[in-house]
Parts: sequence; C-alpha cells; structure tokens
Amino acid sequence: MSRTRLRTALLSLACCAWWPAQAQMPGALQAANPDTSSSAVPLVLPATGSADPQERPADLARAREIWQRANQRVAEFPRGHIDLLRWEAKNPGQTAPAPAQGSAAGAPLDLAQALRLSLRQRPDLFTRAGMNAPEQAAVQVAYADHVRELQRAWIDAVAAQQSWRHTAEMWEATRTGSELGRRMVGAGNWSQARLLREQLLEAGAWQTSVAAQGSALMAQERLAQQIGLWDAEAVAQLGARLPTSLPAVPARLAPGEGLSEKTLEAAVLRADPLLAQQRTLAERDLIALSSGRRQAWNDAVDAALSALPDPGTAATPPHIDNLSLLRDHPLERAVEAEAKLLRAAGERRSMARQAWAQLQMSHARAVHAQDVVAKLQAALEQETLLRYNGMLQSSWELLASARERMQSLDSALQARRDFWRAQADWQALLAGARYAGPDNDSSPGAGAGATPAGH
Repeated sequence: MSRTRLRTALLSLACCAWWPAQAQMPGALQAANPDTSSSAVPLVLPATGSADPQERPADLARAREIWQRANQRVAEFPRGHIDLLRWEAKNPGQTAPAPAQGSAAGAPLDLAQALRLSLRQRPDLFTRAGMNAPEQAAVQVAYADHVRELQRAWIDAVAAQQSWRHTAEMWEATRTGSELGRRMVGAGNWSQARLLREQLLEAGAWQTSVAAQGSALMAQERLAQQIGLWDAEAVAQLGARLPTSLPAVPARLAPGEGLSEKTLEAAVLRADPLLAQQRTLAERDLIALSSGRRQAWNDAVDAALSALPDPGTAATPPHIDNLSLLRDHPLERAVEAEAKLLRAAGERRSMARQAWAQLQMSHARAVHAQDVVAKLQAALEQETLLRYNGMLQSSWELLASARERMQSLDSALQARRDFWRAQADWQALLAGARYAGPDNDSSPGAGAGATPAGH
C-alpha cells in the first residue's frame, strides 16, 4: 500500500472513531439552547359526558313508540344492551385515550437499558484509576443510591401506564351504564334520579381516569429525566417503549444468594464501605485509650446522669465538670468515635430489619392480591355474566361487576409495584446505600370505589 493510500485509510478510520462521540456531544448544548425547537405533544383527554337532563317522552303514545323501537333494536344483538352499545362504540370521539402499546417509536426500554442510558449522564458514578479507598467508597454508595432511584422511576412509569389502562376501561364501563340509563329514561322506563346516579358514576370514573393519565405522564417525565431524554416528542414516545406490565412476583421470597435471616444484618453491615472505615478509625482510637481513663469517663457520665432532673421538670442537659477529662483530647476522640459508630451500626441494623420486613409484607400482599383477590373477583364476574345471560341480573349489575374486577386488577398492580420498589430498596441496602423507608404513594386508580348496581 502506498504512503498516500495508507494516510487516507488512517484518516478515514480516525473519522469513524471520532464521529459517534462528536454526534453525542451537541446533545447537552442543544438541550440548553433556547433556540432548539421541542414542541410539547398535545394532551388528549377523554370526553367529559353531559350533565343535561334526558328528554322524556311527551305522552304515552310517544313512550310506547320509543319503547318498541328500542326493544327491536336490542333484539338484533345476542346479549342485548351490552352488544348494542359495543357496536355503537365505534365512534372514535367517545373512546378513552389509553396509552399506546407495542409502538415502533423506539427500541424497547427494559430496566438494564434504562440504567445504561442514565449512567451516560452521570460520569461522577464511575470509579477511576488512582482513587483512594474513601473516594471509591463514596462512589459505591452514590451508585447504589442512583440504581435504586432509577429502578423506582422505571417501576413507577410501567405501573402508571398500566393503571391508566385500567382506569380507562373502568371509565368505559361507567360510560356504557350511563348511556343505557339515558335510553331507559328516553323510553320512559327509568326516573331521572336513577339516571343521575349513573351519570355521577361516569363523572367520578372520568376524574379517576384523568388523574391516572396525569400520574402516568408525570412518572414518564421522571424516568425521562433519569435517562437523559429532553426532546418533547421522544419523551412522549417513551411510554410506548416500556413493557405493558411489571414482571410477575416470584412465588417464593429469598433475601439473596448465600443469605439467610440470621445473616441479614451482617450482610448489610459489610455492604456499607463507609461504616467499615468508621469502624477502623474508632477501633484505633479505642485501642490507644487506657482502661483507667475510660473508666473515669464512664464514672463521670454516670454521675451526670444521676443528677439529671426528671423529664418534664426542667430542660437541663447533663453536666460534667472534670477538667482533666474534658481536656484529654485522645479520650474525647475515642468517646466521640465510639458513640458515632454505635449510632451508625444500630441504624444500619435497624434498616436491615425494616427493609426485610417491608419486603416480606409487600411480597405477601402482592401474592395474595394476584392469587386470591383477583381470582375471586374474576369468578364473581363470571358468575354475574352467567346470571346476566340467564336474564337473572341486569346490564348494570354486569357493568358493575366489570368495574369491580378492573379495580381489583388495579389493586393487584399497585401491590406488585410496591413489591418491586421494596425489592429495589433491599438490593440498594445490600449494595451499601441507605434505606429510604416504605413507599406510601397511592394509586390514582385505587380511589374508585365499588358502584351500586341497578335493575
């Protein structure tokens, strides 16, 4: 190969190696540039329905005509009112805007891929050559915290999208009941009071569905921030890239490989690199302290505590006036180091017990919700459907059963979400992070209560 051709090949190779990095560099500059266009995607909400009273027939002849026409119309469908309304529901203007599923907007975003994308925005979470032990320990703890927050954001986004679908289906069921009620009033078979109850159910379900939609959008935005998405269109498509549901809850719960309930606290203590360093420093100070000086300090503390007034009588702190002890700096360092180490170790052990108990309770709730509550609700709906087909129950009882089943599914979803969040907290604790505490967030879909049935 000639020297010119070799030089050209090397330049081409260098350009190929340089281009991906150069293509990524303007991302932050574009995001921070006010001139970079990023138009928000329009928000689509479900139809709100109407509070206008339903017109009633003017006389008996008009009522009989409407009644006969309605019965002829219903008779064209195998299951009467329900099939008729499903056929008429092809009007797209009345359909709830449920989140897209299986869209080709981008590659599927699983948890591992989301973590890799998020770490591209966090160069401070990479360990580097030449770091000392304290620096590496700080990065390890910060990384464990980041992984936990990323897992929580991803879990919340997936669960919120699924909850939005559940509440959209509940709204559809109440809308069907309300529409049936309007027709019953129009035919003279219902009073306005019964219709108003159905309309109130529809209005409440609309509120719940829109709240769930808002929660899904907020969860999506939080995840987008974690993984570095800033373009409005890319963020809007993020929901379509997420899985349609969270992973199934494992049948049996294990604390981790090689761990048992007897070794949980020890594992959590060993996982904290900062605690290990604190223990080493405290041990050094305590070993250097003579037993006599230590006993003198303990006696002074006992005397100060004995003279302490009862709680509620006076807000006076304990007092030590032995100047030889107070001016002993090695003693001061050792005592302070021991006290801080005891507080840190006690807190860490308490975190282990709390996190493991929370994980066990979350697992039990999730398994119970999917194996007991959901199955009972599905069986009840099936029984209601059989009775409906046998003309033993009304359309409104069937719709109420469907709403209750969707509420049960949403409750099971929230229990599954809480389990995976508790699992993320437990894994972070074993990796050296602190325990963030149990999650008490409520689901928008959980606010819809059971609804009465009509005949």
